[in-house]
Amino acid sequence: MELRRPLVVVATSAMVAALFTATTAAQAQPSANAVQTADVMAVQAASSLVADRPAALHASEADTFVQHEVISSTNGLKYVPYDRTYKGLPVVGGDFVVVTNSTGQVLDTSVAQDTTINLASTTPKVAKADAEATAKAQLPTVDSVGAAQLVTYALGTPALAWQSTVVGRNAEGPSKLDVVVDATTGKVLHTQEHVMRGTGSSAWNGPVTLNTTHVGSTYSLKDPTLTNVSCQDAANNTTFSGTDDAWGNGTATNRETGCVDVLFAAQTESKMLTQWLGRNGFDGSGGGWPMRVGLNDLNAYYDGSQVQIGHNQNNQWIGSLDVVAHELGHGIDDHTPGGISGSGTQEFVADVFGASTESFANESAPYDVPDFLVGETINLVGSGPIRNMYNPSALGHANCYSSSVPGSEVHAAAGPGNHWYYLLANGSNPTNGQPTSSTCNSSTVTGVGVETAMKIFYNAMLIKTSGSSYLKYRTWTLTAAKNLFPGSCTEFNKVKAAWDAVSVPAQSADPTCSATGTVTVTSPGNQSTAVGTAVSLPLSASGGTAPYTWSATGLPAGLSISSSTGTISGTPTTAGTSSVTVTANDSASHSGTASFSWTVGTTGGCSGQKLVNPGFESGNTTWASSSGVIGQFGSSGQPTHGGTWNAWMNGYGSTHTDTLSQSVAIPAGCHASLTFYLHIDSAETTTTTAYDKLTVTGGTTTLASYSNLNKASGYVLKTIDVSSFAGSTLALKFSGVEDSSLQTSFVVDDGAITLS
Repeated sequence: MELRRPLVVVATSAMVAALFTATTAAQAQPSANAVQTADVMAVQAASSLVADRPAALHASEADTFVQHEVISSTNGLKYVPYDRTYKGLPVVGGDFVVVTNSTGQVLDTSVAQDTTINLASTTPKVAKADAEATAKAQLPTVDSVGAAQLVTYALGTPALAWQSTVVGRNAEGPSKLDVVVDATTGKVLHTQEHVMRGTGSSAWNGPVTLNTTHVGSTYSLKDPTLTNVSCQDAANNTTFSGTDDAWGNGTATNRETGCVDVLFAAQTESKMLTQWLGRNGFDGSGGGWPMRVGLNDLNAYYDGSQVQIGHNQNNQWIGSLDVVAHELGHGIDDHTPGGISGSGTQEFVADVFGASTESFANESAPYDVPDFLVGETINLVGSGPIRNMYNPSALGHANCYSSSVPGSEVHAAAGPGNHWYYLLANGSNPTNGQPTSSTCNSSTVTGVGVETAMKIFYNAMLIKTSGSSYLKYRTWTLTAAKNLFPGSCTEFNKVKAAWDAVSVPAQSADPTCSATGTVTVTSPGNQSTAVGTAVSLPLSASGGTAPYTWSATGLPAGLSISSSTGTISGTPTTAGTSSVTVTANDSASHSGTASFSWTVGTTGGCSGQKLVNPGFESGNTTWASSSGVIGQFGSSGQPTHGGTWNAWMNGYGSTHTDTLSQSVAIPAGCHASLTFYLHIDSAETTTTTAYDKLTVTGGTTTLASYSNLNKASGYVLKTIDVSSFAGSTLALKFSGVEDSSLQTSFVVDDGAITLS
């Protein structure tokens, strides 16, 4: 029987809840163990999600996934990037990112791929040598062509392809170009340039104080804490060194002076990355790349292994704040998920880092002041700035987005993005001394400030995937604003208004935001344990303005709650029943509470049934669930196993996830059995493919999985041994995931956790 019900879009706790451990300098920083635990929880949550292969991943049975290191950001947010392979072949465009908060709750997934891969063959028709020849033809001057590798291309219609890297020169200068060639037709499917060019402002910054390296009697222009970050003479790639810690002669045409400016700019940007964004170095791992002054070109560039700094028309080296920060911004873009941004966004991404570093440094004239002009003091070719962020059209670039922008020259294509960032940071009518900026829809936009704008943009980059675009950056920045400021829509609405103001249209993937202004604490349900049995019970909250500070009253003797994480832990020492109330206070003085009972027995208490409200007859209490899961659905075609209430997950016939959970303490030494009645009906007709799934978990352990392949008339009793959780709390959770079409309903009733 096919059952369908209307989709109700709500802000569930899994979407907005956040338990943050540290966000401001005024707060105590989390210990190394706390950070490690948060990273572990993020990995476990991401792994559990990926193991379920939700529809959003577009995973085929031949896909495998490769998880990369967790990236930590401010406000407790964690980003877990993945790549994939298909039948053992790397997938270009198969990457995705899972976003969690500090308690391991999955907030979002960002997926590059739009279609499930199903190749007829993985045997190429185009020879490897022919693909390399095609790649070589993409540059007019070629120094080398890397050996082609067989891959699956998934940025569009999936195809078998050859990928190789060509090094040489194009009309703009040095080039390092990835080329993807269709292995069936020989057509070029995709190219990605790794030499990111940008020109900047002056060779003068100030006042200059440098952190240099001192070994024995020798000083060098090498950062003592950032791996590989040094300034070198491009003539021989040698780091400038000397017997004292005084550098340069103040002449802008002198290479050592140029390196003073370059290293100062890099160290200033590094401070911004740390203090504003919580990033560890330019590459995210505490390091960066050598920077070399002496490029014989009116230019500067980043190529994946170095930053080259050229000169202006007066042969002055161009190591100003915004030039260097721009080039290193390309490196940051390259070392965040998805790699270097494309479709005309790469230069505006780097300009954001240049402008934000200027604002962070806040130098006064005649130095590189925060003016949202790019290259204004270098006077590269005698025409002043090369880009204008508050009015791109002043230099012939587009203020407003259109479908032609992604195909235009990459520096010109930065116009709409630069305009958007200026409006987000300062607004259209700033009161901070910055100039006014007209909008494309005649609206008035209010800014959030440069630091907040930079945080939003950087967190958007952490959910970036390959195949980026202006349209995707709109979605990613809205998602980042929502995750960074749960319970508040102020920042989210300003991000949206700024994109509207530069004519980047709304996308179907854009999130929505609705703030309640209140804090909601999710009840864990009534608890029972035994004297001498260790307890670890994490709590969650949503709404308000994170971070939360936790407290509790009525806890059994021997237990306490962590004020920063909301986890109740310890070992009960005294038998009895307590009435517990937990409170979460947000940073805006809002609070929420939840109350439950906690029974401590004198022995293991290995008898009885421990689930509370096991048949849902008390309605939507004790259990934590998605909206609309617990109800009286007999009139909707889903009768109960007993009584009048049950839990109905999914059944929408569209992409949807429902959850149902309750935590139960299982005394040490007890045998425990989980039972429940499950009814599955589905409109899916396949007998081989599990499109829709229900997963039963205990914490990070998968207890059982069911799918549309298990559909049957009536209820079926399921029994699972959960004795392995004795002496701990079983975090029981049902997770139903439905793909984009043909409904499957998972209906649960009359559960029990029985001890013996």
